Amino acid sequence: MTDLGGIYENDRQRGHSDVEEPLPALKELTGLLLAAETIEGVLARVVAAARFVVPGTDLVSMTLRYDDGSVETPVGIGKEAVALDQAQYQAGSGPCLDSADPAGPAYALSNDLSGETRWPAFAANAIAEGYQSVLSTALLPNPGSVPFSGALNVYSTRTGAFDDSARDLAFVLATHASLALALVRTRQDLADAERIGANLREAVDSRTIIGQATGILMARRHLTAEQAFEVLRQTSQNRNIKLARLAVLLNDAPNIADRL
Repeated sequence: MTDLGGIYENDRQRGHSDVEEPLPALKELTGLLLAAETIEGVLARVVAAARFVVPGTDLVSMTLRYDDGSVETPVGIGKEAVALDQAQYQAGSGPCLDSADPAGPAYALSNDLSGETRWPAFAANAIAEGYQSVLSTALLPNPGSVPFSGALNVYSTRTGAFDDSARDLAFVLATHASLALALVRTRQDLADAERIGANLREAVDSRTIIGQATGILMARRHLTAEQAFEVLRQTSQNRNIKLARLAVLLNDAPNIADRL
Protein backbone atom coordinates (compact mmCIF):
# COMPACT_ATOMS: atom_id res chain seq x y z
CA MET A 1 0.00 0.00 0.00
CA THR A 2 1.26 3.46 -0.88
CA ASP A 3 2.65 5.56 1.97
CA LEU A 4 1.06 8.99 1.60
CA GLY A 5 3.62 10.57 3.89
CA GLY A 6 6.38 9.13 1.74
CA ILE A 7 4.79 10.44 -1.45
CA TYR A 8 4.56 13.87 0.12
CA GLU A 9 8.22 13.79 1.11
CA ASN A 10 9.40 12.61 -2.33
CA ASP A 11 7.31 15.28 -4.02
CA ARG A 12 8.74 17.98 -1.75
CA GLN A 13 12.32 16.90 -2.43
CA ARG A 14 11.73 17.04 -6.18
CA GLY A 15 10.47 20.60 -5.79
CA HIS A 16 7.02 19.84 -7.23
CA SER A 17 4.07 21.66 -5.70
CA ASP A 18 1.47 20.64 -8.31
CA VAL A 19 0.20 17.17 -9.06
CA GLU A 20 -0.66 16.07 -12.57
CA GLU A 21 -2.76 13.01 -11.77
CA PRO A 22 -4.75 13.39 -8.53
CA LEU A 23 -7.38 10.72 -9.25
CA PRO A 24 -5.13 7.69 -8.59
CA ALA A 25 -4.06 9.33 -5.33
CA LEU A 26 -7.69 9.88 -4.35
CA LYS A 27 -8.49 6.25 -5.08
CA GLU A 28 -5.59 5.19 -2.89
CA LEU A 29 -6.70 7.58 -0.18
CA THR A 30 -10.18 6.07 -0.11
CA GLY A 31 -8.73 2.68 0.76
CA LEU A 32 -6.46 4.14 3.41
CA LEU A 33 -9.28 6.09 5.04
CA LEU A 34 -11.58 3.08 5.16
CA ALA A 35 -8.78 1.15 6.88
CA ALA A 36 -8.22 3.85 9.53
CA GLU A 37 -9.29 2.74 13.00
CA THR A 38 -9.00 6.06 14.83
CA ILE A 39 -9.96 9.68 14.27
CA GLU A 40 -6.28 10.59 14.47
CA GLY A 41 -5.52 8.10 11.70
CA VAL A 42 -8.13 9.63 9.39
CA LEU A 43 -6.88 13.17 9.96
CA ALA A 44 -3.24 12.23 9.41
CA ARG A 45 -4.03 10.50 6.12
CA VAL A 46 -6.11 13.39 4.78
CA VAL A 47 -3.51 15.98 5.69
CA ALA A 48 -0.72 13.96 4.10
CA ALA A 49 -2.76 13.49 0.93
CA ALA A 50 -3.72 17.16 0.62
CA ARG A 51 -0.09 18.22 0.30
CA PHE A 52 0.33 16.53 -3.06
CA VAL A 53 -3.27 16.25 -4.29
CA VAL A 54 -4.30 19.92 -4.05
CA PRO A 55 -2.30 21.94 -6.62
CA GLY A 56 -0.35 24.88 -5.24
CA THR A 57 -0.18 23.60 -1.66
CA ASP A 58 2.90 24.21 0.51
CA LEU A 59 1.47 23.67 4.00
CA VAL A 60 -1.51 21.66 5.30
CA SER A 61 -3.33 21.53 8.62
CA MET A 62 -6.61 20.39 10.11
CA THR A 63 -8.70 22.54 12.45
CA LEU A 64 -11.15 20.91 14.86
CA ARG A 65 -13.83 22.94 16.64
CA TYR A 66 -15.56 21.32 19.61
CA ASP A 67 -19.04 21.88 20.97
CA ASP A 68 -17.74 24.22 23.69
CA GLY A 69 -16.20 26.47 21.04
CA SER A 70 -12.58 25.51 21.69
CA VAL A 71 -10.36 24.86 18.67
CA GLU A 72 -7.12 23.04 18.01
CA THR A 73 -4.84 21.84 15.23
CA PRO A 74 -4.27 18.14 15.99
CA VAL A 75 -2.25 17.45 12.86
CA GLY A 76 -0.39 19.48 10.26
CA ILE A 77 2.43 19.26 7.74
CA GLY A 78 5.03 21.87 8.60
CA LYS A 79 5.40 23.77 11.88
CA GLU A 80 4.43 26.93 10.02
CA ALA A 81 0.98 25.46 9.31
CA VAL A 82 0.29 24.97 13.01
CA ALA A 83 1.62 28.47 13.74
CA LEU A 84 -0.63 30.02 11.07
CA ASP A 85 -3.64 28.25 12.58
CA GLN A 86 -2.67 29.38 16.06
CA ALA A 87 -2.46 32.99 14.86
CA GLN A 88 -6.10 32.74 13.79
CA TYR A 89 -7.16 31.19 17.09
CA GLN A 90 -5.46 33.99 19.03
CA ALA A 91 -6.94 36.71 16.82
CA GLY A 92 -10.38 35.11 16.93
CA SER A 93 -10.78 35.32 13.16
CA GLY A 94 -9.45 33.63 10.06
CA PRO A 95 -10.42 31.29 7.23
CA CYS A 96 -10.00 28.10 9.24
CA LEU A 97 -12.27 29.45 12.00
CA ASP A 98 -14.89 30.50 9.47
CA SER A 99 -14.98 27.10 7.77
CA ALA A 100 -14.79 25.09 11.02
CA ASP A 101 -17.86 26.92 12.34
CA PRO A 102 -20.95 24.74 11.69
CA ALA A 103 -22.81 27.91 10.69
CA GLY A 104 -19.93 29.13 8.54
CA PRO A 105 -19.22 28.86 4.79
CA ALA A 106 -18.37 25.62 3.02
CA TYR A 107 -14.99 27.10 2.21
CA ALA A 108 -12.97 30.28 2.76
CA LEU A 109 -10.51 31.31 0.06
CA SER A 110 -8.06 34.15 -0.36
CA ASN A 111 -5.62 34.15 -3.26
CA ASP A 112 -4.00 37.44 -2.27
CA LEU A 113 -3.64 37.97 1.46
CA SER A 114 -1.92 41.29 0.90
CA GLY A 115 -5.30 42.79 0.01
CA GLU A 116 -7.40 40.73 2.41
CA THR A 117 -9.76 42.70 4.67
CA ARG A 118 -11.79 39.86 6.25
CA TRP A 119 -9.00 38.72 8.58
CA PRO A 120 -6.47 41.56 8.79
CA ALA A 121 -4.49 40.23 11.76
CA PHE A 122 -4.14 36.76 10.26
CA ALA A 123 -3.34 38.14 6.80
CA ALA A 124 -0.54 40.30 8.18
CA ASN A 125 0.89 37.33 10.08
CA ALA A 126 0.73 35.02 7.06
CA ILE A 127 2.40 37.55 4.78
CA ALA A 128 5.15 38.11 7.33
CA GLU A 129 5.82 34.36 7.24
CA GLY A 130 5.89 34.35 3.43
CA TYR A 131 2.45 32.94 2.63
CA GLN A 132 0.17 34.65 0.11
CA SER A 133 -2.81 32.29 -0.41
CA VAL A 134 -5.05 30.17 1.82
CA LEU A 135 -7.95 27.79 1.27
CA SER A 136 -9.97 26.31 4.15
CA THR A 137 -12.64 23.72 3.37
CA ALA A 138 -15.24 22.61 5.93
CA LEU A 139 -15.64 19.03 7.02
CA LEU A 140 -19.22 17.88 6.56
CA PRO A 141 -19.94 15.20 9.16
CA ASN A 142 -23.46 13.95 9.72
CA PRO A 143 -25.12 15.59 12.75
CA GLY A 144 -24.01 13.78 15.89
CA SER A 145 -21.56 11.52 14.03
CA VAL A 146 -18.52 13.15 15.63
CA PRO A 147 -18.27 15.59 18.58
CA PHE A 148 -16.68 18.35 16.54
CA SER A 149 -16.75 20.29 13.29
CA GLY A 150 -13.61 21.10 11.37
CA ALA A 151 -11.78 22.42 8.35
CA LEU A 152 -8.99 21.27 6.04
CA ASN A 153 -6.54 24.15 5.55
CA VAL A 154 -3.98 24.56 2.76
CA TYR A 155 -1.49 27.42 2.46
CA SER A 156 0.72 28.59 -0.41
CA THR A 157 3.64 30.98 -0.78
CA ARG A 158 2.28 32.06 -4.19
CA THR A 159 -0.35 34.65 -5.00
CA GLY A 160 -3.29 33.16 -6.91
CA ALA A 161 -2.28 29.62 -5.97
CA PHE A 162 -5.71 28.00 -5.64
CA ASP A 163 -7.91 27.82 -8.73
CA ASP A 164 -11.28 26.09 -9.14
CA SER A 165 -9.58 22.72 -9.56
CA ALA A 166 -7.74 23.09 -6.25
CA ARG A 167 -10.96 24.14 -4.53
CA ASP A 168 -12.81 21.11 -5.93
CA LEU A 169 -10.06 18.69 -4.91
CA ALA A 170 -9.97 20.16 -1.39
CA PHE A 171 -13.74 19.67 -1.22
CA VAL A 172 -13.38 16.04 -2.28
CA LEU A 173 -10.71 15.46 0.36
CA ALA A 174 -12.82 17.10 3.05
CA THR A 175 -15.80 14.97 2.04
CA HIS A 176 -13.66 11.81 2.17
CA ALA A 177 -12.49 12.84 5.63
CA SER A 178 -16.04 13.50 6.84
CA LEU A 179 -17.30 10.11 5.71
CA ALA A 180 -14.30 8.31 7.18
CA LEU A 181 -14.69 10.12 10.52
CA ALA A 182 -18.35 9.12 10.69
CA LEU A 183 -17.38 5.51 9.91
CA VAL A 184 -14.69 5.47 12.59
CA ARG A 185 -17.13 6.87 15.14
CA THR A 186 -19.71 4.24 14.20
CA ARG A 187 -17.12 1.51 14.66
CA GLN A 188 -16.16 2.94 18.04
CA ASP A 189 -19.80 3.14 19.12
CA LEU A 190 -20.35 -0.48 18.11
CA ALA A 191 -17.23 -1.55 19.98
CA ASP A 192 -18.40 0.36 23.06
CA ALA A 193 -21.81 -1.29 22.80
CA GLU A 194 -20.20 -4.72 22.58
CA ARG A 195 -18.05 -4.01 25.64
CA ILE A 196 -21.08 -2.81 27.59
CA GLY A 197 -23.01 -5.91 26.57
CA ALA A 198 -20.15 -8.18 27.60
CA ASN A 199 -19.88 -6.41 30.97
CA LEU A 200 -23.62 -6.77 31.54
CA ARG A 201 -23.53 -10.46 30.69
CA GLU A 202 -20.60 -10.93 33.05
CA ALA A 203 -22.44 -9.05 35.78
CA VAL A 204 -25.55 -11.19 35.33
CA ASP A 205 -23.47 -14.38 35.41
CA SER A 206 -21.68 -13.22 38.55
CA ARG A 207 -24.94 -12.39 40.31
CA THR A 208 -26.29 -15.83 39.43
CA ILE A 209 -23.20 -17.61 40.74
CA ILE A 210 -23.12 -15.49 43.92
CA GLY A 211 -26.81 -16.23 44.46
CA GLN A 212 -26.15 -19.96 44.18
CA ALA A 213 -23.23 -19.72 46.62
CA THR A 214 -25.43 -17.79 49.05
CA GLY A 215 -28.01 -20.57 48.83
CA ILE A 216 -25.39 -23.20 49.63
CA LEU A 217 -24.32 -21.29 52.74
CA MET A 218 -27.93 -20.85 53.84
CA ALA A 219 -28.64 -24.55 53.48
CA ARG A 220 -25.44 -25.92 55.07
CA ARG A 221 -25.09 -23.39 57.90
CA HIS A 222 -28.74 -22.46 58.46
CA LEU A 223 -28.16 -18.77 57.74
CA THR A 224 -30.47 -16.09 56.44
CA ALA A 225 -29.77 -14.66 52.98
CA GLU A 226 -28.27 -11.52 54.52
CA GLN A 227 -26.03 -13.53 56.86
CA ALA A 228 -24.86 -15.83 54.07
CA PHE A 229 -23.94 -12.93 51.80
CA GLU A 230 -22.08 -11.23 54.68
CA VAL A 231 -20.02 -14.41 55.14
CA LEU A 232 -19.12 -14.34 51.48
CA ARG A 233 -18.23 -10.66 51.61
CA GLN A 234 -16.05 -10.95 54.71
CA THR A 235 -14.27 -14.04 53.37
CA SER A 236 -13.62 -12.27 50.08
CA GLN A 237 -11.99 -9.34 51.93
CA ASN A 238 -10.04 -11.40 54.44
CA ARG A 239 -8.59 -13.79 51.87
CA ASN A 240 -8.15 -11.16 49.14
CA ILE A 241 -10.18 -13.10 46.59
CA LYS A 242 -12.86 -11.67 44.33
CA LEU A 243 -16.40 -12.37 45.46
CA ALA A 244 -17.36 -13.95 42.13
CA ARG A 245 -14.31 -16.22 42.21
CA LEU A 246 -15.11 -17.29 45.78
CA ALA A 247 -18.68 -18.06 44.70
CA VAL A 248 -17.40 -20.27 41.87
CA LEU A 249 -15.20 -22.22 44.28
CA LEU A 250 -18.09 -22.67 46.67
CA ASN A 251 -20.37 -23.90 43.92
CA ASP A 252 -17.72 -26.37 42.74
CA ALA A 253 -17.03 -27.65 46.28
CA PRO A 254 -20.02 -26.97 48.62
CA ASN A 255 -18.19 -28.47 51.62
CA ILE A 256 -16.04 -25.33 51.67
CA ALA A 257 -19.06 -23.62 53.22
CA ASP A 258 -18.43 -25.46 56.48
CA ARG A 259 -15.00 -23.82 56.85
CA LEU A 260 -15.96 -20.23 56.02
